[in-house]
Amino acid sequence: MTNNPEWTKDDFTEAKPFTEMLPDLAASDRRARGPQKSPVKKRVSLRLDGDVIEHFKGAGPGWQTRINETLRKAIRRKRSA
Repeated sequence: MTNNPEWTKDDFTEAKPFTEMLPDLAASDRRARGPQKSPVKKRVSLRLDGDVIEHFKGAGPGWQTRINETLRKAIRRKRSA
């Protein structure tokens, strides 16, 4: 007998989500990001073309930061022109 038997296909089929099995524990485990000490960024809703989003997301995590940096560079270029 083993303490941690390998799951079968049936085990996976019958499995239920953690949040369904232990809702109180799941709720207590949810961690939200707390308030920033000194907020410097503002939350906005922005519509971008799909190819633009794919380009930035394609490079991996940090895609929103890269969009912000790209916009900041565009501002600097415009100011120096």
